[in-house]
Amino acid sequence: MDAYILLFVWSQIILISSLFPSSSVSDSSLKEGSSLSVNDILVSPGGVFSAGFFRIGINAYCFSIWFSKPSCTTADDCTIVWMANRNFPVNGKSSKLWLQKTGNLVLTDGGDTDKSIAGSTDTNSLALSEVILHDTGNLVLQTLEGIVLWQSFNSPTDTLLPLQQFTKTMKLVSSRSRTNFSSGFYNLFFNNDNLLRLLYDGPEFTSIYWPAPWLVNWATDRFPYNSSRLAFLDVLGKFTSSDNFSFIAADYGVKHYQRRLTIDFDGNLRMYSREENSSTWNVSWQALSSPCQIDGICGPNSNCIYDPFSGRKCSCLPGYKVRNPADWSYGCEPIFNSLSCGNNVTDQVRFIKLSHVNFYGYDYAVYPGYTFEMCQKLCLSLCNCKGFLFRYIGDYSLWNLFSVMTNIKPTAIPTLCYPKFLLLNGYRSPGYDDDFYLKVPKTSPFSDKEHVSGLIGLNCSDEEIVRPLDRKYPLTNQNEKLQLLLWFATILGVVEIIGILLVWCFLNSSFRHQHSNNESAAQGYQTITGFKRFTYSELKKATANFKMEIGRGAGGIVYKGTLSDNQVAAIKIINFADDRGEAEFLAEVSAIGKLNHKNLIEMWGYCAEKKHRLLVYKYMKHGSLSENLSSTTLDWQKRFQIAIGTARALAYLHEECLEWVLHCDVKPENILLDSKYQPKVSDFGLSKLLNREDKNPSFSRMRGTRGYMAPEWVLKLPITSKVDVYSYGIVVLEMVTGKSPTMEEKTGLATWVREKKNGGESWIEEILDAKLVGEYDRDEVEIVVTLALQCVEEDKDSRPAMSKVVETLLHNCQHYL
Repeated sequence: MDAYILLFVWSQIILISSLFPSSSVSDSSLKEGSSLSVNDILVSPGGVFSAGFFRIGINAYCFSIWFSKPSCTTADDCTIVWMANRNFPVNGKSSKLWLQKTGNLVLTDGGDTDKSIAGSTDTNSLALSEVILHDTGNLVLQTLEGIVLWQSFNSPTDTLLPLQQFTKTMKLVSSRSRTNFSSGFYNLFFNNDNLLRLLYDGPEFTSIYWPAPWLVNWATDRFPYNSSRLAFLDVLGKFTSSDNFSFIAADYGVKHYQRRLTIDFDGNLRMYSREENSSTWNVSWQALSSPCQIDGICGPNSNCIYDPFSGRKCSCLPGYKVRNPADWSYGCEPIFNSLSCGNNVTDQVRFIKLSHVNFYGYDYAVYPGYTFEMCQKLCLSLCNCKGFLFRYIGDYSLWNLFSVMTNIKPTAIPTLCYPKFLLLNGYRSPGYDDDFYLKVPKTSPFSDKEHVSGLIGLNCSDEEIVRPLDRKYPLTNQNEKLQLLLWFATILGVVEIIGILLVWCFLNSSFRHQHSNNESAAQGYQTITGFKRFTYSELKKATANFKMEIGRGAGGIVYKGTLSDNQVAAIKIINFADDRGEAEFLAEVSAIGKLNHKNLIEMWGYCAEKKHRLLVYKYMKHGSLSENLSSTTLDWQKRFQIAIGTARALAYLHEECLEWVLHCDVKPENILLDSKYQPKVSDFGLSKLLNREDKNPSFSRMRGTRGYMAPEWVLKLPITSKVDVYSYGIVVLEMVTGKSPTMEEKTGLATWVREKKNGGESWIEEILDAKLVGEYDRDEVEIVVTLALQCVEEDKDSRPAMSKVVETLLHNCQHYL
């Protein structure tokens, strides 16, 4: 039966293909004196890569190399790794890649042999030669004896492949957009200081943006004293560079994975990995975690803002208008005349405060030790000063460390003044503590509110402005009768093949069903996450057969273990006592896989093998906040740092990460403390990932822990991020008082604190944790308690957002930071 089906399918394919114009599929090589036309391709011996003319537009082709496992046909599903003529496409009529008898490889447009589009390889050779496409993705022109005359690995476009060396003469250049493959504005290259860097080379300005250029070399762990300038990506996912920079993929060590390192059109350098037969690439490493840290993304006189609902957005500064709405790389221009300057222009010029805003680079100079008034006066006296950034470092130990890392001489006053003569690389983030002061005419109606309004998102869709090439070629005339015959034969063949495949699928359905029951769950987790996948035996060995228990809860038991690379880990076995275990495991890996914040727990990997579900985290030395509250280890300063770190993590979950994440179980047991008592919010088993446009999310059940749950859960009101705000407020009150929220059964912890606060002047001493040793500031305690009580208001609309909580704590308690 199977043989008959295969024979019939093959006969139909032959019938249909015979009606189409001839399209030759070559082997892996091109012999001397031969050529490839638009319909021809080279295929590497293992079928991993293909090379040929790739259609990128209407009658526009680029000679390219792309992954052919899995097979693909269009730019939407093919991954291109190299292009010969990305900035000068050829037409589909008679364009060829010639290997001349002289040994020269030439790309021609429309049969015009005098018009070399990609430039010849200038490899005139007396010896016989051939072009070979290897399974590494390298297209090689070599003699029959194997002497390499030219290779595509020596002239990369935007991608570096495993086993491809990256040298001082090379650079990766991004594409212009997702659908425009011409050269873009972002480069990866070795600078003259021998360091690997990312460069924004825009239409008007140029700047280095990675690694952070304001850091001295040793602070970036780079080594400039080398002359090789060489980098390399191996097949297991490790990247090493001669400047001492290296990284490994999240799935490092997994064999038979396709990998690539690409500088994307948005300016970020990312490593991608996927299984050979999978069509989905997973990001296994990226250079920059914040999309607004990339220079030039919004152009001059503008601001990059990461909006939680619709991603990265650009907006003009107050008093500026967009220059080209179709292309934000040109930024904004002022709508007012030039500003007056001098020491006596306060009646003509004023400053607008833009909170949490920074503009990197283009300072007149850095002025340490300046007061705010001195910095403002300096900007007024400079005619081209557009505004200034005023930074207060605060802690003198941080001030000294900052000075060493940036080569700025420390002063008695730990402040920095940055007057700007150009406003480039602007971004706004709730986590950024400083403010920017924009210089505008005093009579102007502009306000800082305009900075938030009128946001315009970046165009990341496939519907882009199309700029046709200057060259025009007539399309080939086709015989209408032949075209109708082709359509008829195609439709007939497709219908017959679909029918055959349906029968075939029915005959094999039982086998597929049984196979999917055994394998689908484990394989599914590997495709949706970028973490390392451990085997159960590996984790059993790491924990010495699960010997040292360090935590226990309703979701499972946590053990301490040492991995094969000697890193200490916390390994959690998910409890499968009920049907919730699988859902909580999936919620955990799905949530943390999309998060990246210093106050969130760091997951290293997982195990999904048969019925075993385990999660592998970085080990936290000081355990949970709950454990430490019962001891005397936490003074007031540590407790405040825990409060603000936890607030920052929740603000990130609610307002900065790609998807809307509700933790749903904020409590001391889920706040872990590292070696420096910095908090790490953990346990996302009850979390909920939501689309930003979903204003009324649904929950199948109540989530959380008694005492920390917001009233909305019980009253069945709409669930929003304010449920986490409520839980956070309870946690803060517990840190201040040392009392569990369930200890006051009649009134509750929040009501008890509120009654004490309204009862007399000594209320702080009455509620303060008796184990809290050392000095504390009454004013600060009052601020923190007042803020916590606002967080636990029964009306969710009366509770502040977590970003507002962070802002309030930073504003009133800066000397702890």
